[in-house]
Amino acid sequence: MREAGRRGLDEQALLVAAGLADLAVSALGTALGTVRGLLRRSDATELAAQAEQDLAARGRLVLDRYAAAPPAHLEVLARHALAARERTSDDV
Repeated sequence: MREAGRRGLDEQALLVAAGLADLAVSALGTALGTVRGLLRRSDATELAAQAEQDLAARGRLVLDRYAAAPPAHLEVLARHALAARERTSDDV
């Protein structure tokens, strides 16, 4: 009984692996077809330059989002206090 259950699981795993392999081959074929189509375009150079600019801009946004540390809370409060003090001394 257990052997039949194990054989069923092995067969299921094999079917899933075969399905994943077929999906990967299909996706790769689609990607290669897209690349071939892009290479045949007359404006491929401009398209590549625009893609490079877009990727650079996206990279800059990511680095700005994650690399830049937010200003220190106490530093922000000190600047506000200094600005308020300067405003009150200018009013006098």
